[in-house]
Amino acid sequence: MGDKAHTHPGAAGRASAADHPTSVRNVVLVGHSGSGKTTLVEALALTAGAVNRAGRVEDGGCVSDYDELEHRQQRSVQLSLVPVEWDGIKINLLDTPGYADFVGELRAGLRAADAALFVVSASDGVDGATRMVWEECAAVGMPRAIVVTHLEAARADFEEMTRICAEAFGGDDPDAVLPLYLPLRGDPAPDGHAPVTGLIGLLSRKLFDYASGERVESEPDGDRLPLIDEARSLLIEGIISESEDETLMERYLGGEQVDVKTLIEDLERAVARGVFFPVLAAAPAADGARQGLGTVELLELVTRGFPTPLERAAPRVTTPEGAARELRMCDPGESLVAEVVKTSSDPYVGRISMVRVFSGTLRADQTVHVSGHGLADRGHEDHDVDERIGALSTPFGKQQRPVSHVIAGDLACVAKLTRAETGDTLSAKEDPLLMAPWRMPDPLLPLAIEAHSKPDEDKLSQGLARLVAEDPTMRLEHNQDTHQVVLWCLGEAHADVALERLRGRYGVQVDVVPHRVSLRETFGGPAAGRGRHVKQSGGHGQYAICEIEVEPLPNGSGVEFVDKVVGGAVPRQFIPSVEKGVRAQAARGVAAGHPLIDVRVTLLDGKAHSVDSSDAAFQTAGALALREAAAQARIHLLEPVAEVSVLVGDDYVGAVMSDLSGRRGKVLGTEQTGAGRTLIRAEVPEIEIGRYAVDLRSLTHGTARFDRRYARHEPMPQQVADRLPEEVRAAS
Repeated sequence: MGDKAHTHPGAAGRASAADHPTSVRNVVLVGHSGSGKTTLVEALALTAGAVNRAGRVEDGGCVSDYDELEHRQQRSVQLSLVPVEWDGIKINLLDTPGYADFVGELRAGLRAADAALFVVSASDGVDGATRMVWEECAAVGMPRAIVVTHLEAARADFEEMTRICAEAFGGDDPDAVLPLYLPLRGDPAPDGHAPVTGLIGLLSRKLFDYASGERVESEPDGDRLPLIDEARSLLIEGIISESEDETLMERYLGGEQVDVKTLIEDLERAVARGVFFPVLAAAPAADGARQGLGTVELLELVTRGFPTPLERAAPRVTTPEGAARELRMCDPGESLVAEVVKTSSDPYVGRISMVRVFSGTLRADQTVHVSGHGLADRGHEDHDVDERIGALSTPFGKQQRPVSHVIAGDLACVAKLTRAETGDTLSAKEDPLLMAPWRMPDPLLPLAIEAHSKPDEDKLSQGLARLVAEDPTMRLEHNQDTHQVVLWCLGEAHADVALERLRGRYGVQVDVVPHRVSLRETFGGPAAGRGRHVKQSGGHGQYAICEIEVEPLPNGSGVEFVDKVVGGAVPRQFIPSVEKGVRAQAARGVAAGHPLIDVRVTLLDGKAHSVDSSDAAFQTAGALALREAAAQARIHLLEPVAEVSVLVGDDYVGAVMSDLSGRRGKVLGTEQTGAGRTLIRAEVPEIEIGRYAVDLRSLTHGTARFDRRYARHEPMPQQVADRLPEEVRAAS
């Protein structure tokens, strides 16, 4: 790396289908919002000759944030694939959103990639969310490198940023995070800030000047070399310490000069193994320039240091029935196994599925088996269907460039798969297989919606079904208690994008309404009631009288019905009718219209008529008796309580526990779950955590996550019930 001359490749930079897995690199770009990922992708595309000027394809379209929604929001909201070619290697650049609400797109990019570029801003530093993603990559051994951007910022300090990265990402081995190049600054501007115009390669001791708009290699002045000696020595020691040649360190410490070629080869192996994490600098090209600062060095690292798909451990594969299946993964001649990592809709083409081929070869017009299992909790039913592959293409901005086939290790887009959803497996029709789905974040922010008009109501269900098919981090709920349609999202920005797509993509106008939790009612003490249903209007009349007693039961008891009638006051054939009427009224509620639970209803006495009594009459009498008993008693409103687990950095434990207490929560305990992390377990009323996904992120600067599950219903304090808005207190 760093010792190879390059010319601008022009049209050769336009990637097409690869011919062998060794000629593919799948790289995901990770970093916080505003760190410069999309700008970096466009700069790399320009250097590779895939675009005619920064971020523009020949037809004028952007290569990454090309969606109109992204233009309006001024940020990435979806995973984008930008393939380029460098030195005969196809590089699939996967640009991910940096905002926490779109972490589902990030996880899809991690699933499709074999290595990651962590993009950090020299002016902003490393945020907690980026550290968490680094830890996830470390857990699976994904190779990583770090790219420092925004070096043009007034206070940008590359050396200080490298130290911060070593501290944030190095863990127990900060010497594994070291720079490969040092930036060189030109003459100071009138404001005193000196722009970065070139790089010095620490291993090659070469100067790479980008001041002219193209990379020019030269020998540095003698007075510059002493400036890099210390950094070069640290880099060499870091590389040698990770070398597979255990004798190399002894030889180096003994005074032997290790040649640059050996060091570069060891560096490349250490990067590919995920044990050494180089730091590089990059900046977009100036107007009219062909190459951005550091982009050539970065492309060299990707092609020569990052692993091929052959070196990736593939996810577990089974038959649709669950039997384990062994495959030679990433073999183009093996049985087909591909996965849908992203689903989107195009107004002209229809549904487009981005797929990663893990084994075999995907061909246009072949029939494949589509298996979707394991996402039932997100509203995705399990399915096993056959579908015909439509056109295959590689995306580039708004363009779709046709290809005839896609080999193992490569990514491409498939048009018009009508049943395949994100997370589904594509396999050979005669040999159906299933890949274990990747872990999705739970959507924990409820968005209750209603159709704006009757025409919108007719289109709403189809539009929502398409939304959740494209994005498995959304969950659709039809709440039977509150009669609301609820779209569960990851945050406010995620919800805004969902509403915008409903309007713009599917033509559905919706209104957002207050989200209601599933309240219940119960008796605060014993009460008695008499139900009298006597009517005579010619012919057979209606006659039924019953007397009941109601008493509260412990939490979770439901509705218990007891028959204590003696002497046949209520004929045996009508006792089930009374019970049916009581249970029907309990389901409708007795005060605010919420279901009645945790009571025992005892039938004590009653009267019947030999001619006019009937099943319907005693059902009505049972319901009337329960309502009269409720009028005599104090009815408690019950609220659902959730068991909440919050994983948070130690610095925020106090703030989170205080916040939970302010939400009427009961902290059950805490436990350490690793270096600097604490798991807080608490029980909190659900009505208090409707926006907790947003509030927790703000409280902990995006470094905490939580999950929740229903625990039980408990009496709501009267002062809280009195403050509830009428639309929340009353059922629909």
